Amino acid sequence: MKKMNLPLKHPQEIEVWYVLPAIRKELALALKAQGKSQKDIAQLLGLSEAAVSQYLSKKRAMEISLPEDVRAFIAKKAEKISGPHYAYTIIQVIHAYIKESKTLCQMHQRVEPGLEECTLCYE
Repeated sequence: MKKMNLPLKHPQEIEVWYVLPAIRKELALALKAQGKSQKDIAQLLGLSEAAVSQYLSKKRAMEISLPEDVRAFIAKKAEKISGPHYAYTIIQVIHAYIKESKTLCQMHQRVEPGLEECTLCYE
């Protein structure tokens, strides 16, 4: 078996620091595109208005951009959000999609240069 360099950051760190903020940003943008106010978006996602403002003004969660297919998936799921409970469930569905599509691996590789051909999460 070929020995590979282990990542410095655990995938869970990437999820907390990059994936969740990127999901929230895309949901905020999708809800804004639906005509929702910043206050409504904050209530729907269970976030502060300040956080939503930072997502919408691109001051937060800008380190990683999600691929177009993931952004489209998020925009479609955003249509189903009618409150924080639904947002929580939808975020779980989106997170699962990001893991299944191995977008998490791509994000991890962008954040951690030199990490190539890592299959730790899928062995």
